Amino acid sequence: MRATGIAALDSPLAPRADPIREAAARLLDALPDRTDAKVLVDFLEDDLREGLAAVADVEAHFTDVLDALRAERPSPIRLIDAAEDLHVLQRLEYLVTVVSQLRRRLCQAAGKIHDA
Repeated sequence: MRATGIAALDSPLAPRADPIREAAARLLDALPDRTDAKVLVDFLEDDLREGLAAVADVEAHFTDVLDALRAERPSPIRLIDAAEDLHVLQRLEYLVTVVSQLRRRLCQAAGKIHDA
């Protein structure tokens, strides 16, 4: 019997789409065939992955806060644990850096496409 739905996605044999890699490949196709273009796309792909990972960490923090608040009877220790924000603050600072890098790289890519 063939797996469908979410179970099919977890199959090690199921093909996995990688939207970031696909986007990077499309950009690379639009750029001139030069080494610096490939390096730029590699950095841009890394920025996207790192930025999305940071966003996921921030989202997880807010989910933890919501879970603590939605408990039938919120406990002080659970609320204090949810208030621990050092990691999420670090991820937000990192996200600002990644967004700045991404902006710069996108502008560089735009310039290279224009020159092509």
